[in-house]
Amino acid sequence: MSFDSLTTDSMLSAVEQASGLLLTGYTAPFSSYINRVYELRTKDGVKVIVKFYCPGRWSKEAILDEHRFLADCESMELPVVPPMLLSDKSTLGAFNDINLALFPKRAGRQLEINDYEDWVRLGSLIARLHCAGEKTTAPSRVIIDPSKSALSDCEFLCSSVIPPKFKEKYRSVCMSIIEKAIPVFKGKEQIRIHGDLHTGNILDRMDDGLLLIDFDDMAMGVPVQDLWLLLPERVQKAQAEIELLVEGYEQFREFDHGSLKCIEFLRAMRMVYFLAWCSRQQNDFQFKNNFPEWGNDFFWQREIADLSEQLEYCMDIRASGNC
Repeated sequence: MSFDSLTTDSMLSAVEQASGLLLTGYTAPFSSYINRVYELRTKDGVKVIVKFYCPGRWSKEAILDEHRFLADCESMELPVVPPMLLSDKSTLGAFNDINLALFPKRAGRQLEINDYEDWVRLGSLIARLHCAGEKTTAPSRVIIDPSKSALSDCEFLCSSVIPPKFKEKYRSVCMSIIEKAIPVFKGKEQIRIHGDLHTGNILDRMDDGLLLIDFDDMAMGVPVQDLWLLLPERVQKAQAEIELLVEGYEQFREFDHGSLKCIEFLRAMRMVYFLAWCSRQQNDFQFKNNFPEWGNDFFWQREIADLSEQLEYCMDIRASGNC
Protein backbone atom coordinates (compact mmCIF):
# COMPACT_ATOMS: atom_id res chain seq x y z
CA MET A 1 0.00 0.00 0.00
CA SER A 2 1.34 3.45 -0.95
CA PHE A 3 1.57 6.39 1.42
CA ASP A 4 -1.11 8.37 -0.42
CA SER A 5 -3.58 5.47 -0.30
CA LEU A 6 -3.54 4.81 3.44
CA THR A 7 -7.07 3.84 4.42
CA THR A 8 -8.82 4.35 7.73
CA ASP A 9 -8.99 0.61 8.36
CA SER A 10 -5.33 -0.01 7.55
CA MET A 11 -4.25 2.95 9.66
CA LEU A 12 -6.26 1.84 12.70
CA SER A 13 -5.04 -1.73 12.33
CA ALA A 14 -1.42 -0.58 12.11
CA VAL A 15 -1.71 1.52 15.26
CA GLU A 16 -3.40 -1.25 17.23
CA GLN A 17 -0.75 -3.76 16.20
CA ALA A 18 2.12 -1.41 17.05
CA SER A 19 0.76 -0.08 20.33
CA GLY A 20 -1.57 -2.71 21.78
CA LEU A 21 -4.23 -0.03 22.17
CA LEU A 22 -7.89 -0.76 21.40
CA LEU A 23 -9.26 2.01 19.22
CA THR A 24 -12.69 3.23 18.27
CA GLY A 25 -13.31 4.00 14.61
CA TYR A 26 -12.86 7.73 15.22
CA THR A 27 -10.26 9.48 13.04
CA ALA A 28 -9.73 13.21 12.52
CA PRO A 29 -7.03 14.35 10.08
CA PHE A 30 -4.68 17.17 11.04
CA SER A 31 -3.21 19.60 8.54
CA SER A 32 0.25 18.44 7.46
CA TYR A 33 2.05 19.16 4.19
CA ILE A 34 4.22 16.05 4.31
CA ASN A 35 3.18 13.49 6.91
CA ARG A 36 -0.23 11.96 7.55
CA VAL A 37 -1.36 12.97 11.02
CA TYR A 38 -4.62 11.91 12.69
CA GLU A 39 -6.32 12.15 16.04
CA LEU A 40 -7.55 8.77 17.26
CA ARG A 41 -9.47 7.69 20.35
CA THR A 42 -9.07 4.57 22.44
CA LYS A 43 -12.05 2.66 23.76
CA ASP A 44 -11.12 4.06 27.18
CA GLY A 45 -11.72 7.57 25.82
CA VAL A 46 -8.05 8.61 25.60
CA LYS A 47 -7.13 10.88 22.68
CA VAL A 48 -3.89 10.12 20.86
CA ILE A 49 -2.16 11.44 17.75
CA VAL A 50 -0.61 9.13 15.17
CA LYS A 51 1.96 10.39 12.72
CA PHE A 52 2.77 8.38 9.59
CA TYR A 53 6.07 9.72 8.29
CA CYS A 54 6.33 10.31 4.55
CA PRO A 55 8.65 7.64 3.08
CA GLY A 56 11.92 9.04 1.80
CA ARG A 57 11.58 12.33 3.66
CA TRP A 58 13.35 11.21 6.83
CA SER A 59 15.37 8.08 7.47
CA LYS A 60 14.59 5.92 10.48
CA GLU A 61 17.77 7.21 12.11
CA ALA A 62 16.75 10.84 11.52
CA ILE A 63 13.35 10.26 13.12
CA LEU A 64 15.01 8.64 16.11
CA ASP A 65 17.28 11.70 16.40
CA GLU A 66 14.07 13.73 16.81
CA HIS A 67 12.71 11.31 19.40
CA ARG A 68 15.96 11.38 21.39
CA PHE A 69 15.92 15.18 21.39
CA LEU A 70 12.36 15.17 22.71
CA ALA A 71 13.33 12.66 25.39
CA ASP A 72 16.23 14.87 26.47
CA CYS A 73 13.89 17.86 26.59
CA GLU A 74 11.40 15.96 28.72
CA SER A 75 14.17 14.83 31.09
CA MET A 76 15.01 18.49 31.65
CA GLU A 77 11.34 19.32 32.31
CA LEU A 78 10.81 21.24 29.09
CA PRO A 79 7.23 21.58 27.80
CA VAL A 80 7.28 19.19 24.83
CA VAL A 81 5.25 16.19 23.66
CA PRO A 82 7.54 13.15 23.40
CA PRO A 83 6.37 10.03 21.53
CA MET A 84 4.67 7.22 23.42
CA LEU A 85 6.31 3.85 23.94
CA LEU A 86 4.93 1.15 21.67
CA SER A 87 4.42 -2.53 22.49
CA ASP A 88 8.07 -3.34 21.78
CA LYS A 89 9.23 -0.49 24.08
CA SER A 90 10.42 1.58 21.10
CA THR A 91 9.02 4.93 19.97
CA LEU A 92 8.99 4.16 16.25
CA GLY A 93 6.82 1.56 14.57
CA ALA A 94 6.33 0.64 10.92
CA PHE A 95 3.50 -0.34 8.59
CA ASN A 96 4.42 -1.53 5.09
CA ASP A 97 7.71 0.40 5.30
CA ILE A 98 5.90 3.53 6.50
CA ASN A 99 7.29 4.70 9.84
CA LEU A 100 4.78 5.73 12.49
CA ALA A 101 4.79 7.21 15.98
CA LEU A 102 2.12 7.87 18.60
CA PHE A 103 1.84 10.97 20.75
CA PRO A 104 -0.53 11.96 23.55
CA LYS A 105 -2.85 14.74 22.45
CA ARG A 106 -2.13 18.18 23.88
CA ALA A 107 -4.32 21.17 23.08
CA GLY A 108 -3.65 24.89 23.18
CA ARG A 109 -3.94 28.05 21.13
CA GLN A 110 -1.23 29.56 18.96
CA LEU A 111 1.03 31.86 20.94
CA GLU A 112 0.39 35.58 20.68
CA ILE A 113 3.27 37.84 21.72
CA ASN A 114 1.69 40.90 23.29
CA ASP A 115 4.24 42.54 25.58
CA TYR A 116 7.87 42.59 26.67
CA GLU A 117 7.32 39.87 29.27
CA ASP A 118 6.28 37.47 26.50
CA TRP A 119 9.57 38.09 24.68
CA VAL A 120 11.62 37.53 27.82
CA ARG A 121 9.69 34.35 28.62
CA LEU A 122 10.30 33.04 25.11
CA GLY A 123 14.00 33.77 25.34
CA SER A 124 14.20 31.81 28.59
CA LEU A 125 12.31 28.87 27.12
CA ILE A 126 14.55 28.74 24.04
CA ALA A 127 17.67 28.81 26.21
CA ARG A 128 16.35 25.85 28.19
CA LEU A 129 15.65 24.06 24.91
CA HIS A 130 19.25 24.65 23.88
CA CYS A 131 20.54 23.36 27.20
CA ALA A 132 18.91 20.08 26.21
CA GLY A 133 20.10 20.46 22.63
CA GLU A 134 23.75 20.71 23.57
CA LYS A 135 23.75 17.41 25.49
CA THR A 136 24.59 15.42 22.36
CA THR A 137 24.41 15.61 18.57
CA ALA A 138 21.94 14.49 15.88
CA PRO A 139 24.18 12.73 13.35
CA SER A 140 21.40 11.93 10.88
CA ARG A 141 19.92 15.42 10.79
CA VAL A 142 20.51 18.35 8.44
CA ILE A 143 23.18 20.86 9.47
CA ILE A 144 21.83 24.36 8.84
CA ASP A 145 24.98 25.98 7.49
CA PRO A 146 25.82 27.82 4.26
CA SER A 147 28.46 25.29 3.20
CA LYS A 148 26.21 22.32 3.97
CA SER A 149 22.41 22.69 3.84
CA ALA A 150 22.33 25.83 1.67
CA LEU A 151 24.86 24.49 -0.82
CA SER A 152 23.02 21.16 -1.01
CA ASP A 153 19.67 22.88 -1.60
CA CYS A 154 21.15 25.13 -4.29
CA GLU A 155 22.76 22.20 -6.10
CA PHE A 156 19.52 20.23 -5.96
CA LEU A 157 17.48 23.10 -7.41
CA CYS A 158 19.95 23.84 -10.19
CA SER A 159 20.43 20.20 -11.14
CA SER A 160 16.86 19.24 -11.88
CA VAL A 161 14.26 21.83 -10.87
CA ILE A 162 14.90 25.32 -12.23
CA PRO A 163 14.19 25.83 -15.96
CA PRO A 164 17.39 26.34 -18.03
CA LYS A 165 16.67 29.99 -18.84
CA PHE A 166 16.59 30.89 -15.13
CA LYS A 167 19.20 28.46 -13.82
CA GLU A 168 22.42 30.49 -14.17
CA LYS A 169 20.94 33.64 -12.67
CA TYR A 170 19.54 31.75 -9.71
CA ARG A 171 22.80 29.86 -9.18
CA SER A 172 24.80 33.09 -9.29
CA VAL A 173 22.68 34.79 -6.63
CA CYS A 174 22.57 31.69 -4.47
CA MET A 175 26.34 31.12 -4.59
CA SER A 176 26.98 34.78 -3.76
CA ILE A 177 24.89 34.38 -0.61
CA ILE A 178 26.71 31.19 0.35
CA GLU A 179 30.18 32.64 -0.24
CA LYS A 180 29.42 35.73 1.82
CA ALA A 181 27.76 33.73 4.59
CA ILE A 182 30.55 31.19 5.14
CA PRO A 183 32.92 33.55 7.02
CA VAL A 184 30.02 34.86 9.13
CA PHE A 185 29.17 31.32 10.29
CA LYS A 186 32.78 30.19 10.70
CA GLY A 187 33.49 28.97 14.23
CA LYS A 188 29.90 29.38 15.42
CA GLU A 189 28.50 26.84 17.85
CA GLN A 190 26.26 24.17 16.30
CA ILE A 191 23.86 22.24 18.53
CA ARG A 192 20.55 20.43 18.22
CA ILE A 193 17.86 23.02 17.57
CA HIS A 194 14.13 23.03 16.84
CA GLY A 195 14.86 24.47 13.41
CA ASP A 196 11.37 25.82 12.65
CA LEU A 197 10.51 27.76 15.78
CA HIS A 198 7.84 30.30 14.85
CA THR A 199 4.70 31.14 16.82
CA GLY A 200 2.71 28.48 14.96
CA ASN A 201 4.84 25.86 16.67
CA ILE A 202 4.38 27.27 20.17
CA LEU A 203 1.07 26.66 21.92
CA ASP A 204 -0.17 28.78 24.80
CA ARG A 205 -1.92 26.49 27.27
CA MET A 206 -2.81 29.38 29.57
CA ASP A 207 -2.33 28.23 33.18
CA ASP A 208 -0.26 25.26 31.98
CA GLY A 209 2.25 27.53 30.22
CA LEU A 210 3.79 27.28 26.77
CA LEU A 211 4.23 24.08 24.76
CA LEU A 212 6.80 23.52 22.01
CA ILE A 213 5.47 21.34 19.18
CA ASP A 214 6.39 19.99 15.73
CA PHE A 215 10.03 18.95 15.93
CA ASP A 216 9.87 17.38 12.44
CA ASP A 217 12.48 19.80 11.11
CA MET A 218 14.86 19.63 14.06
CA ALA A 219 18.43 20.09 12.92
CA MET A 220 21.95 20.88 13.91
CA GLY A 221 22.69 24.57 13.63
CA VAL A 222 23.49 27.89 15.23
CA PRO A 223 21.26 28.59 18.26
CA VAL A 224 20.11 31.93 16.81
CA GLN A 225 18.14 29.96 14.19
CA ASP A 226 15.56 29.32 16.91
CA LEU A 227 15.20 33.04 17.65
CA TRP A 228 14.98 34.86 14.35
CA LEU A 229 11.77 33.29 13.02
CA LEU A 230 9.94 34.89 15.95
CA LEU A 231 10.99 38.43 15.03
CA PRO A 232 8.30 40.74 13.59
CA GLU A 233 10.70 42.60 11.27
CA ARG A 234 14.15 42.39 9.77
CA VAL A 235 17.00 42.59 12.23
CA GLN A 236 17.57 46.34 12.11
CA LYS A 237 13.90 47.03 12.85
CA ALA A 238 13.59 44.40 15.59
CA GLN A 239 16.31 45.50 17.99
CA ALA A 240 13.93 45.89 20.93
CA GLU A 241 12.54 42.37 20.50
CA ILE A 242 16.04 40.92 20.08
CA GLU A 243 17.22 42.56 23.30
CA LEU A 244 14.29 41.09 25.22
CA LEU A 245 14.78 37.61 23.76
CA VAL A 246 18.46 37.74 24.67
CA GLU A 247 17.64 39.04 28.15
CA GLY A 248 15.49 35.98 28.77
CA TYR A 249 17.95 33.65 27.05
CA GLU A 250 20.85 34.71 29.23
CA GLN A 251 18.94 33.79 32.37
CA PHE A 252 19.71 30.15 31.49
CA ARG A 253 22.44 30.08 28.85
CA GLU A 254 25.21 32.25 27.44
CA PHE A 255 24.26 33.91 24.16
CA ASP A 256 26.69 34.60 21.32
CA HIS A 257 25.87 38.19 20.36
CA GLY A 258 28.04 37.84 17.27
CA SER A 259 25.63 35.24 15.92
CA LEU A 260 23.08 37.99 15.30
CA LYS A 261 25.05 38.69 12.12
CA CYS A 262 23.90 35.28 10.85
CA ILE A 263 20.20 36.14 10.90
CA GLU A 264 19.73 37.76 7.50
CA PHE A 265 21.84 35.05 5.90
CA LEU A 266 19.64 32.48 7.64
CA ARG A 267 16.64 34.23 6.11
CA ALA A 268 18.19 33.93 2.65
CA MET A 269 19.07 30.28 3.27
CA ARG A 270 15.50 29.59 4.34
CA MET A 271 14.24 31.03 1.06
CA VAL A 272 16.44 28.56 -0.82
CA TYR A 273 15.46 25.73 1.51
CA PHE A 274 11.75 26.43 1.01
CA LEU A 275 12.09 26.18 -2.77
CA ALA A 276 13.94 22.89 -2.43
CA TRP A 277 11.31 21.64 0.01
CA CYS A 278 8.48 22.58 -2.36
CA SER A 279 10.15 20.94 -5.32
CA ARG A 280 10.38 17.66 -3.42
CA GLN A 281 6.66 17.80 -2.60
CA GLN A 282 5.32 18.98 -5.98
CA ASN A 283 3.89 15.58 -6.90
CA ASP A 284 2.23 15.10 -3.54
CA PHE A 285 -1.49 15.15 -2.86
CA GLN A 286 -2.92 18.71 -2.78
CA PHE A 287 0.39 20.42 -3.65
CA LYS A 288 -0.98 22.16 -6.74
CA ASN A 289 -3.95 23.44 -4.75
CA ASN A 290 -1.65 24.93 -2.13
CA PHE A 291 0.90 26.33 -4.61
CA PRO A 292 -0.98 27.01 -7.88
CA GLU A 293 1.74 29.25 -9.38
CA TRP A 294 4.59 26.84 -8.70
CA GLY A 295 7.07 26.54 -11.57
CA ASN A 296 5.77 29.03 -14.13
CA ASP A 297 7.99 31.81 -15.55
CA PHE A 298 6.54 34.49 -13.30
CA PHE A 299 7.19 32.29 -10.29
CA TRP A 300 10.91 31.93 -11.06
CA GLN A 301 11.32 35.60 -11.97
CA ARG A 302 9.81 36.56 -8.63
CA GLU A 303 11.94 34.07 -6.69
CA ILE A 304 15.14 35.35 -8.28
CA ALA A 305 14.13 38.96 -7.61
CA ASP A 306 13.30 38.21 -3.97
CA LEU A 307 16.54 36.32 -3.39
CA SER A 308 18.55 39.08 -5.10
CA GLU A 309 16.91 41.64 -2.83
CA GLN A 310 17.80 39.55 0.21
CA LEU A 311 21.41 39.29 -0.98
CA GLU A 312 21.60 43.07 -1.23
CA TYR A 313 20.20 43.37 2.27
CA CYS A 314 22.81 40.93 3.61
CA MET A 315 25.56 42.94 1.93
CA ASP A 316 24.23 46.21 3.34
CA ILE A 317 24.22 44.70 6.84
CA ARG A 318 27.81 43.53 6.47
CA ALA A 319 28.94 46.88 5.09
CA SER A 320 27.32 48.81 7.93
CA GLY A 321 28.76 46.51 10.59
CA ASN A 322 25.34 46.39 12.26
CA CYS A 323 23.05 43.40 12.82
